Amino acid sequence: MEIKSAKYVISSALVTQCPKPDRPEYAFIGRSNVGKSSLINMVTGQKSLAKTSSTPGKTQLINHFEIESSTAERGPKEKWFLVDLPGYGYAKRSQTERKRWEEMLNGYLRKRENLVQVFVLIDSRHSPQKNDIEFVSQLDTWQIHFSLVFTKSDKEKPAVVERNVTAFLDKLSETWQFLPRHFVTSAEKNIGRDEIRRFIEECNKQIATKK
Repeated sequence: MEIKSAKYVISSALVTQCPKPDRPEYAFIGRSNVGKSSLINMVTGQKSLAKTSSTPGKTQLINHFEIESSTAERGPKEKWFLVDLPGYGYAKRSQTERKRWEEMLNGYLRKRENLVQVFVLIDSRHSPQKNDIEFVSQLDTWQIHFSLVFTKSDKEKPAVVERNVTAFLDKLSETWQFLPRHFVTSAEKNIGRDEIRRFIEECNKQIATKK
C-alpha cells in the first residue's frame, strides 16, 4: 500500500457527530504516553498529521482523518478513515471528565458500523499492564475486531521486547482460545509500518469484494 494523501476531517465528542460511515474505518487507541500519535504519523507517512504532545491524555475527542491510498499493484485509489481515539488509563483528570471519555469511547466502539479494526497500542517496554488486559478483554466481550500493536520496540533491548510481548500473549492465552493478530513497531525506525499497511490493504480488499 502507498499512502497518497492524509488529511484531518473532524473531531467529534459523540459517535453521532462522526462523518458519514461510507468507507472502511480503522481506529487507534492505547494508554496515555504509548506513542499513538507517532505511530499514526508513521503509518500514514505524515510527520505531523496527529499532534504529538508531552502531556499524557491530550487526545480527548474522536479524531477522523481521511486517507487515500493505492495498492502495490497500482490499482485504483481507495479512501478510508483513520481514527485517533482518546486513551484509556487516563491522565490526571476529574471523575466527570473520565466518565465522559468512557461514554464517548463505548458509544463509538459499539455503534460505529463501518469500524473494521481497532489497533490497540501496547508499550513493549513494560510487562503486561492490568488496564491493557482489561481493555482488550472488553473488546473481545463486545466482539469487536482488534489487533495489538506493541510500540517503542527501539527503546529497549530486543530480548526485553520479545519477553514482554510473549508475556502479554501468554496472559491472554490463559483464558482465550485464539490470540489476536499482533505487530511489533518502532515509529522512529519505521518498524512494522509495512506490515500494518499491508493488513489494512487486505481488509479493504475483502470489504470491496463483498460489495
